Amino acid sequence: MKTTALLVFLMMIPVRRDPPFWGFYAHSLINRLAVYSLPPEMLGFFKNHIEYITEKAVNPDRRRYAMTGEAERHFIDLDNYPDSLKAVLPGLSWEEAEKRLGEETFRANGIVPWQIQRMKLRLTEAFRQREAAQVLRIATDLGHYIADANVPLHTTKNYNGQLTDQHGIHAFWESRLPELFSPDYDLLIGKATYEKNIRERSWQAVLQAQAALDSVLLFERQLTAESPPDRKFTVDERNGITVRNYSREFSGKYHRMLENQVERQMKRSIKMIADTWYTAWVDAGQPDLSGIPKFVPDPEEEKEMMKGWLHKLLNVRKEADN
Repeated sequence: MKTTALLVFLMMIPVRRDPPFWGFYAHSLINRLAVYSLPPEMLGFFKNHIEYITEKAVNPDRRRYAMTGEAERHFIDLDNYPDSLKAVLPGLSWEEAEKRLGEETFRANGIVPWQIQRMKLRLTEAFRQREAAQVLRIATDLGHYIADANVPLHTTKNYNGQLTDQHGIHAFWESRLPELFSPDYDLLIGKATYEKNIRERSWQAVLQAQAALDSVLLFERQLTAESPPDRKFTVDERNGITVRNYSREFSGKYHRMLENQVERQMKRSIKMIADTWYTAWVDAGQPDLSGIPKFVPDPEEEKEMMKGWLHKLLNVRKEADN
């Protein structure tokens, strides 16, 4: 099965927190653009590996289906917490949150802001050790989690509109809209800046995203009520696979109602990723990256990872069908 056909297949799998977050296209674009905001001391190394950073941006989503404990790293269901507790969560470390909430509750409700903080620390150490493979893998994954933290539907238990009869809104907002309209976005963010408080920044991202959630759901519901059923969806064929999708007409109206919300969240993601990469490098002592040999992924390792991922996906699909 060709890769492009496989990606369409994955979008159709109704399992866990489906579908793939931000979409394959948007995650890759966000990671790629973040590279160009890095200072010259970092830019050479990252540009030398920009195809890896772009192509592997979706690796955390691939692991969601094959690795226990991965899915919880992409979201946080803030509406599962009472306001009194939600107010203190940003001040809690991973250990404090786990102790206060209990490990099961802590993980079940999602851990993305804490995951960002942990990954930043790991990236700092990788920079300090000047380990090219680790720097690239951690930086690429970290970009993915940061982008996910900026998606409004990653902050709620109603992540795919399943509680409000809006099934499919997740892929609509973070995949269909960027694919259709991002070529017209202004995603230039200037130079990366040092972030003195990663914990605060990670929480700022999810709280800002949650503040946008009401309009995400409300506008889709209003537009659906106004639109004839046959104008909301269209049938597309991609690589021999027939897929039902939101029509361009419906997507365009929804996009205008959101007033560039998707563009703003993508831009925030790019800026936060660049800032966090830069901060990790500064905290590591600004090591010289120019002399590090180019990292070349092991094709056999990549092949084995893909085989394991596909095997797990097929099992998940069987379970979903039963």
